[in-house]
Amino acid sequence: MMRWPAALVLENGKTFRGEGFGARVESIGEVVFNTSITGYQEILSDPSYCGQIVVMTATQIGNVGTNRDDCESNRLLASSGKLACAGFAIREMSPLEASWRSTGSLHAMLEASKIPGIDGIDTRALTRILRDQGAMRGAITHEVESIPAVLERVRAAPQMVGLDLVPRVTAK
Repeated sequence: MMRWPAALVLENGKTFRGEGFGARVESIGEVVFNTSITGYQEILSDPSYCGQIVVMTATQIGNVGTNRDDCESNRLLASSGKLACAGFAIREMSPLEASWRSTGSLHAMLEASKIPGIDGIDTRALTRILRDQGAMRGAITHEVESIPAVLERVRAAPQMVGLDLVPRVTAK
């Protein structure tokens, strides 16, 4: 699996640097957190997370790999071939998948859906910011030398309030 320097840039200017995985693309969305210690695949495929960058508070994610049976919305995945969320931020990605049900890695699943991930960041500090200041726009980017330009794009992105996301999560 290829890795690269990445950053999660919040609209308040706070930046978390880590390593990218999944798709090497920039994605802007509303940054939210989830405190579940299991079920990351269901979270990634849940249509209610459409347009959102999900921050997991559990310390290590990815240790059971992925499989189609654990997708929250198999109809969405089958019709579009993509997961619902805009990005995935975690503390540490497991170096291996250890489940007899696994048919692929977290990295491969995100890459196939063209969704960026970032790990190696302080998800506890990030969660405290989101808890205290509320969900806010942010970006996962591999353009770590251009943070001011990324921040401009984040601030120019539309707020989630009022967006019509139904066409993006409805099975065709």
